[in-house]
Amino acid sequence: MHPRPSPIAASLYTLRDLNVDVIVMHGPKGCCFRTSRLLESDGVRVLTTGMSENDFILGAGEKLEETLIKAYDMFHPKLMGVVGTCASMIIGEDLKEAIENVNLDCTIIPVEVHAGLGEGDNTEGAILVLERAVEYGVIPKEEADRQIKMLRLATEVEKTRGMAQGKYIKPNFGDNKEKIANIIVDAIKNNKKVAFVLNAKKETSYLFADILNFDYTKINTNNKPIFIGNLDENIGLPRIRSHAKNVKSDLKEQSNIDFDYITGGLDEYPVTGDIAEEYLKNKDIDLLVVVGVPHALKIEDLDVESIAVTDGPRLVEALRDDGYNHVVAELDAHSKTLGVDTIVDSDFGMMIRSVINWNTE
Repeated sequence: MHPRPSPIAASLYTLRDLNVDVIVMHGPKGCCFRTSRLLESDGVRVLTTGMSENDFILGAGEKLEETLIKAYDMFHPKLMGVVGTCASMIIGEDLKEAIENVNLDCTIIPVEVHAGLGEGDNTEGAILVLERAVEYGVIPKEEADRQIKMLRLATEVEKTRGMAQGKYIKPNFGDNKEKIANIIVDAIKNNKKVAFVLNAKKETSYLFADILNFDYTKINTNNKPIFIGNLDENIGLPRIRSHAKNVKSDLKEQSNIDFDYITGGLDEYPVTGDIAEEYLKNKDIDLLVVVGVPHALKIEDLDVESIAVTDGPRLVEALRDDGYNHVVAELDAHSKTLGVDTIVDSDFGMMIRSVINWNTE
C-alpha cells in the first residue's frame, strides 16, 4: 500500500553490477532521477532521451538512436545498457531496433522494463537484466540462474516478513542508539556470549560492517564475540565479490576481526540468514545482533535477546513483530555506500565506539 522501489531502479542497479559504462534511459528526464544521479557516484554515466508529450503519441525512436550515438561518442563505452520506462514501454518503443540501427562498436543490452513489470516487484527489473545479459553473452546462464533464484527468494522474504506484506507500515526510527549500544557493551563486559551476524545486501555492507568495527579487547580481553557474515568473495559478479573482499580486509586491518563463519555471498542475503540461524542454534548465545537484512533470519526460532539493525524505517515494526527485542534504524545506507570501496561510518557503529571510549576513560 505504500511506495516501494520500482523494477526500473532495480534494473539500473543490476546493470551497474554488470559493470556497464553507460546507461541510456528511454523516457522523460525525471524518470528515476534520484537513482540515476546516485549511480554517477559509482562511475556509471546515466543519460536520458528526455521524452516529451509529443513523443508519447508519435514515438521517439530517433531520439533514442541520437542519444545512443552521442553516448558512444562522449564515453567510448565497451558495454552499455538501454533501459525502458513506463512512457516508452506503454507505447511499444522497440529498443532492439534502435540498437541495431545505430550499429555501434560495443555491446548494448536492451532492458524493456517499466514500473508495473510482472507484479511490480523491484526484483523483476533485476531478473530481466540478468536474462538479457545471458542473451547478449555478458554472463553465463548458470550465474544468471543462481542470481534469479536469489532474487525470487528476496521477494518472498519481503512479502512475508518485510515491507511488501500488503499492509501500510508507519515509518519508525527505532530505539535509542546509545541505549542499545550500552546493552552490547555491558553484555561483552559481563562475560555474556554475544554474536554478530552481518547479513547485508551488496554495497550496503560497507555501512553495516561498521557496526562490527570495534575493538572488543577494550571492553573485555577474554570475551571475544562470535562474528558471522555473508562475505564469500568467490560468489557473485566481480563488483559484488570485491565488496566482500574489501569489507573483510577493512575489518581485519581496523579492528583485527576474523570471521568465525562465512554464510555465503553478498547477493545471497535471502538465504544466508537461515544459514546463520542454523549455525547459532547450539551456541548458547546470550545476545544476538543482526545487521543489514535482519528479517531474513527467523529470530523467533532462537531463544535469545536480540537486536536488529535495518536501513528501513518501515521495517522497524515488522522486525518487532518478528520477535526482535530491540530495533535500530540506519538511514540512507544506499546513498552513503555508492561509489565507495571501504567501510563508511554508521551512526550506530560510531555510538558503540563512543560508549566503549566513555567506559574506558
